[in-house]
Amino acid sequence: QVQLVESGGGLVQTGDSLRLSCAVSGRAFNTIAMGWFRQPPGKEREFVTTISGNARSTSYAYSVKGRFTIFRDNAKNTVYLQMDSLKPEDTAVYYCAAHVGTLFNMDTHYTREEDYAYWGRGTQVTVSS
Repeated sequence: QVQLVESGGGLVQTGDSLRLSCAVSGRAFNTIAMGWFRQPPGKEREFVTTISGNARSTSYAYSVKGRFTIFRDNAKNTVYLQMDSLKPEDTAVYYCAAHVGTLFNMDTHYTREEDYAYWGRGTQVTVSS
């Protein structure tokens, strides 16, 4: 069983930065690919970014590329989402998700919701104009 706890959300202004954290427990963290998804108000949940277990592979949604950075500290079992140049359209509940892999696919990242079996409860990010 894998447990995820997000933190770091809040209310910020356009152009500000915010860093989200997701602490993971329960399995060897370097075999777990991690993803961040978000659900804007009144919309479906969407992919934001993902990182492989060994951190060598990442992918970003077009809407956040160049502004958001995903990184992980495997010694702390934590993945981070650094969000810069925030816009009102980034307002959403942000979820971290975990894909439990093996030592043989530590280079793989995943962009689809259905690839993730474990999810956090989400943290609200609100960007005011």
